[in-house]
Amino acid sequence: MNQLVASNVSLGYGERNVIAGMDLAVPPGKITSIVGPNGCGKSTLLRALSRLLAPSSGDVLLDGQPLSSLRGKQIARILGLLPQSPIAPEGIVVADLVGRGRHPYQGLMGRWSARDYEVVARSLETTHTSELSERPVDELSGGQRQRVWIAMALAQETDILLLDEPTTFLDVANQLDVLDLLTDLNSEGTTIVMVLHDINLAARYSDYLVAMKDGAIHVQGTPHEVVTAEHMAEVFGIKSEIHPDPVSGSPLVVPIGRHHAKGD
Repeated sequence: MNQLVASNVSLGYGERNVIAGMDLAVPPGKITSIVGPNGCGKSTLLRALSRLLAPSSGDVLLDGQPLSSLRGKQIARILGLLPQSPIAPEGIVVADLVGRGRHPYQGLMGRWSARDYEVVARSLETTHTSELSERPVDELSGGQRQRVWIAMALAQETDILLLDEPTTFLDVANQLDVLDLLTDLNSEGTTIVMVLHDINLAARYSDYLVAMKDGAIHVQGTPHEVVTAEHMAEVFGIKSEIHPDPVSGSPLVVPIGRHHAKGD
């Protein structure tokens, strides 16, 4: 399996430094969620892992080679990215958008092979969007659009899929639908790395958690190692109780506001 590693990486925008000297080895073949409070650098880290943001120092390595040394199409065959709130070209239909995932495999003439058509059809089927193939993307619901974007990423046939807040703005049913779909993809061998805001969904659906605070990794490990009352206080600044999730057995955070604190 492909190895994705951040080695002593520093990241920022202009004069503003966001992350300094970070090391992270993404567990291959697993689902990893990056969690933490707003502004802690989660999305910045994901942008670096996908080569959208070049480190000011250090390197992001793919199978031991710096991303900066690899060709764009070479990376696109291994790394897929679903950014936060992606924007589709106006009027484009679902099948055409998903088909753009085949770009890394096409030559200068952009000719489609039988395999291209086969992969697009399978990507639509996997994400349950085949019946939407002729619909304009901008007419779809939020949940439908998110599944279509995941279908496009699937059409790239990448071993690693990076997603920035894939459940944002979705209702609970669609959040579960998207996360179940990502779990299905992972079971077929795709390494998943995603930024999530909901710590309980992250704990339920992830094999590995990376909790960030102030531009640094505060703690990382399995959900049971990361999701503790002590870490929730340190990372999010909240009092909480941790109980077993009655559905999955993963740790479940029950936040305690000051109006409900015991003894108050």
